[in-house]
Amino acid sequence: MASTPEERAARRVEAEKYVAGLVEKAKVAQAVAEKFTQEDVDLITAAVTYNLTKPEKAKKYAEMLVEESGMGIAEDKVGKIYGKVWGSYIKMKDKKSVGLVDDAPSGGPGITAYAKPMGVIAGIMPVTNGEATPIVKSNMALKTRNAIILAPHPKCKKLNVEIVNEIRATLKKLGYPEDLVQTCDPEHVNLETSQELMKQCDFILATGGEALVETAYSSGTPAIGVGVGNCCSIVTGKTPMAEVADMIVTSKKYDNATSCSTENNIIVFEDCFDEFVKEMEAHGAYMCNAEEAEKLKVTMWPNTPNDHVLNRAIVAQNAEKIAKLADIKVPAGTTVLMAMEEGAGLDHPFAGEKLSPVSGVQKVKDLDEAIALIQDILNYQGKGHSAGIHTNDPEDVKKIAEVLPVTKIAVNQPQCLTNSGGWNTGFPVSMTLGCATWGGNSVSHNATYKDLLNYTYVSEAIPNWKPEKVEDFIDADVIAKVDA
Repeated sequence: MASTPEERAARRVEAEKYVAGLVEKAKVAQAVAEKFTQEDVDLITAAVTYNLTKPEKAKKYAEMLVEESGMGIAEDKVGKIYGKVWGSYIKMKDKKSVGLVDDAPSGGPGITAYAKPMGVIAGIMPVTNGEATPIVKSNMALKTRNAIILAPHPKCKKLNVEIVNEIRATLKKLGYPEDLVQTCDPEHVNLETSQELMKQCDFILATGGEALVETAYSSGTPAIGVGVGNCCSIVTGKTPMAEVADMIVTSKKYDNATSCSTENNIIVFEDCFDEFVKEMEAHGAYMCNAEEAEKLKVTMWPNTPNDHVLNRAIVAQNAEKIAKLADIKVPAGTTVLMAMEEGAGLDHPFAGEKLSPVSGVQKVKDLDEAIALIQDILNYQGKGHSAGIHTNDPEDVKKIAEVLPVTKIAVNQPQCLTNSGGWNTGFPVSMTLGCATWGGNSVSHNATYKDLLNYTYVSEAIPNWKPEKVEDFIDADVIAKVDA
């Protein structure tokens, strides 16, 4: 039964009061953190990383999330904890985040910069990466002398309390304020609480769906959010197809495709298409025929073509379960489902985000046709996020990098294990992937601890660099053209 306006108003009042209490405690703790030294924050982040990734704890958190959410694969979630928590910590280890720093943005001659905290961070989180995100975001805040209040998805609220309690115990054992890291009590995990956090905190670090991120940016509080993931990967046939198939399947099946960075769309050159399908099937994928694709479509998108709302029963489920729901018989051990598509938009749902080990496959003649198709797909869903290509030709990479409206391009790599940072890529390890203005975001990069810092810039006099006349800095040919 829908709630009445009076009931909704009462929930908002309750949320406002509840969040105010959390924020008050966070501000007290953060005032203490203002006086932390670099040694303090380095000790805290190292201790949190070590304690929260002990093998028995990583296994426990992974299994708890699978049980609570009904999504993903516990073994892969353990790997995600190690990859994201260890990776993000290693990238911040020994880096300055207190006082005078030498890597601040907007530096220059005669300029020095001092790093300072923002205050209280609202950490808005999804269910899909609920095992690693709270640890990574907490470490980002602790590295920068901020306090953070985490708002989990309802389907991982129990796990979130478990993780936050362990972080708080670590802080207490070291003699630091526990309230530097807080979370919402399970009974307060709801939309009203998240909205109040966005209003009352000093900064928002939001990872989640499109509506949530839009709410963050419209809250009136400074924010960094993410965009919709709908990654496209191009297969040119110029690299060994067995390696291509291995990378795509490894990426697409990982944690049942909970990542927003999996290969949702695979664009294949027609002259290597048969070899591609053969190798994908050899690596555990299954290509649906036309009848099966139709059954899969209506199973995944019950309202198609009216909208692109996914059937929640298929989200982050394994390929065999999804096939069974769609009444499709697949070989035992199938890990990825593929369906042919032609075009993009509501009438072409396999071109959209799927949040499952299902890929839409489209055939093209050449790179120009692939680029045009990906432009259409991204205009439908996923603009700003990422793309990939399997090629041995640097000119192919240059061509797509110059024109595609994405912030990340993975070359000959599994996208899921690359776009958010990993052991074989230079992308920053992050749980918050900026998608630039294309994706409605304020940043183009993977957010790190540096995005939770304010800077004070100090200017000292440098030699005068004022020119004597305009001809000293405007080229003569420009002047001639203007004055002609």
